[in-house]
Amino acid sequence: MSLLIIPAIDLKDGKCVRLRQGKMDQATVFSDDPVATAGRWVKAGARRLHVVDLNGAHAGKPVNAPAIQAIVKAFPELPVQVGGGIRDEDTIQAYLDMGVRWAILGTKAVNAPHFVSDVCAEFPGHIIVGLDARDGKVAIDGWSKLSGHDVGDLARKYQDDGVDAIVYTDIGRDGMLSGVNIEATVRLANAISIPVIASGGINDLDDIRRLCAVADSGIVGAITGRAIYEGTLDLAAAQKLADELSK
Repeated sequence: MSLLIIPAIDLKDGKCVRLRQGKMDQATVFSDDPVATAGRWVKAGARRLHVVDLNGAHAGKPVNAPAIQAIVKAFPELPVQVGGGIRDEDTIQAYLDMGVRWAILGTKAVNAPHFVSDVCAEFPGHIIVGLDARDGKVAIDGWSKLSGHDVGDLARKYQDDGVDAIVYTDIGRDGMLSGVNIEATVRLANAISIPVIASGGINDLDDIRRLCAVADSGIVGAITGRAIYEGTLDLAAAQKLADELSK
């Protein structure tokens, strides 16, 4: 199976933005029409979409749900994974009801580990955990705090709970176009048996080549944001390359 190149739509105040290293005050607005932006990536051949409610991540509850609902309604065939501000069962249920395929847990997963096992039992096949790390330690609360937990230890626990996949982000590289942290991503993928989705720092086709070369370690996808918005990576070309390299 070829590596999925997954475009990211980060929502702040209903607009599509990109942040540098997760800092809300360093937001670049790329579009004020999330549905049109999603359409652009669908047209380029996206097979999955990664949507983050940035306001929600900081508020601890959904803020951009109307924009997410509009995207899902416009492209019902497109599998969508959503993160940001998902802290209870009701929010997960609401997203799944509107047609979202996966709910991504971040801060809540780290702060209340029992919550992960509970929702995996309640919504099997629909839960992904996002682990955002700096120097191997997991960060929480919109990346503003380091938790002290080791990425591999947490990932193994979530695997046992029944999560569908882990989204692994290297914070130091996110939005910086500085290349993926291949070594850390492979280390995590080798430590667990569930799929890993790489995130943070993808810049160009060379990064896609490097990820494809290690995809058999369990890396199933790569989330890309700033690179496809600023044009250093062509989404259609990236997916075509990944498909060719998987043959």
